Amino acid sequence: MRFSSETSSDGVCEQLFTLDEIPGVLWTPAGAAGTRPLILMGHGGGRHKKAPDIVALARRFVTECGFAVAAVDVPGHGDRPVDQEYDRIAAENQARVAAGEELAPLVAGFQALVARQTVPEWRAVLDAIQAVDHVGAGPVGYWGVSLGCGLGVPFVADEPRVRAAVLGLGGALAATEAAGRITVPVEFLVQWDDERVPRAHSLALFDALASTEKTLHANPGRHGEIPTYELDSTLRFFTRHLG
Repeated sequence: MRFSSETSSDGVCEQLFTLDEIPGVLWTPAGAAGTRPLILMGHGGGRHKKAPDIVALARRFVTECGFAVAAVDVPGHGDRPVDQEYDRIAAENQARVAAGEELAPLVAGFQALVARQTVPEWRAVLDAIQAVDHVGAGPVGYWGVSLGCGLGVPFVADEPRVRAAVLGLGGALAATEAAGRITVPVEFLVQWDDERVPRAHSLALFDALASTEKTLHANPGRHGEIPTYELDSTLRFFTRHLG
């Protein structure tokens, strides 16, 4: 892991890093020392590691909970190079939707393909960050909705260090098997009028989770309209499970 820059503001230290050509960002309390909980955040489709919603929630984790937070650019996003194969598949999917095919199965299949690359990448990032002195090998949580959910479900299923997860705005078409291997506490977000993920697919994914503690948070609105007060619940959820 190579840190390329460090800035601090309002009690939050932000460090940009690269690990094996994977660009990422680590947020910690300014002057932090010792081990602390870590949240890995997965950004949405077409966005990046420092998208406004990621930064805003990360800063709350740091200032209100004392956590460390990390996010990385997934393939073809942010500071990652263009992936011609992924771009080709995305363009083909757009054309198929324009021709009348249903969107959700195409999105699910594409996310399953990308997850085969991101799961090992994120595990390597987690290894490297937990070796940083002011983070350490403390408890780990995962937060991700939309694309962050589609890639996050197989990651949480395969990564035993994750103790709790907030997921949502995702469906079960490509994730049922992985969801059945998730047993940690989950808070799951659904937008009741989601135009991208059919409600039935989201509810099926929630049902497939094997967690004995899982909570469904359903709110009216479209795909990107999660109420801001859900962030308060997210902080309480991770504080309860990570300390």
